[in-house]
Amino acid sequence: MTTFALQAQPADAASWLELARRAEAAGFDTLQAADHPGSCAAPYVALAAAAAVTSRITLGAYVANAGIREPLLLAADIATLDVVSGGRARAGLGAGHTPAEWLAVGRERPDVQARVDRCLAVAEAVRALLDGETVTVHTPQLDVRDARLDKPRPVQDRVPLLLGTSNARMLRWAGAHADIIGMSGLGRTLADGHQHDVRWRPDQIDAQIEHVRQGVAGRTSPPPQLEALVQVMTVTDDAESVAAPLATEFGMSVSDLLAAPYVLIGTAAEIRASIERHEKRWGITRYAVRTPAFDAVEALGLL
Repeated sequence: MTTFALQAQPADAASWLELARRAEAAGFDTLQAADHPGSCAAPYVALAAAAAVTSRITLGAYVANAGIREPLLLAADIATLDVVSGGRARAGLGAGHTPAEWLAVGRERPDVQARVDRCLAVAEAVRALLDGETVTVHTPQLDVRDARLDKPRPVQDRVPLLLGTSNARMLRWAGAHADIIGMSGLGRTLADGHQHDVRWRPDQIDAQIEHVRQGVAGRTSPPPQLEALVQVMTVTDDAESVAAPLATEFGMSVSDLLAAPYVLIGTAAEIRASIERHEKRWGITRYAVRTPAFDAVEALGLL
């Protein structure tokens, strides 16, 4: 069964609360909020407000920047959201990529290896804190001493953990430990500090899935669900003409771009067929879309 999450941001109270209600009524599985301090709303504050006007939809950051956030504060935010939502919180973490976010807290953005090291250390610490453990970590990237989350305790026995990434080591870790893997298909951060190279070719996605499978090997709990972050969704009867400029921009063939789970372009039947192919080839059963795609997802009967 395919499920959809909605990633959105509040502009004002009335429209945000109405969007949360609409998303739940339409059948979205999760309402997600991004984490880019200084350029978007604080995710857990926004999600707590959404919790107050909903009763079923799950709620989580997509994704909290583990590079500049501390495990105990993250765990407290997640546990508080779980309490005020009646057990609907999800923990969402990523390594972060925007240099300005490090500079704003007085640090230089580390290299990829150091960001990955810290993200995985933070993920392990947050998982342990939510599970009621006392955490001590001493590494070059993270220093935590006798941290414990006594109050509030989450309502759920296990708050689901989503790790957002396309990094090989993080994919293997997520295969072994995460509940959901948020596959972004995003590679190297470009000079503007915000845009990325993309890893959307089928062979690149095959390689990413292989890293997940390596992590899953030997896992005793159910494997993680795979969720693709949809960057473009367009309902059209001329998919190739819509895809062509993007394919040129990303240095891909049109056919490879249309095969990627990060775009859903075509007629209703073509989009449904794409979703079926993604599940068959890669095991992707979840999609995260942004607000502009809301009406299309609903109109196509995908919820």
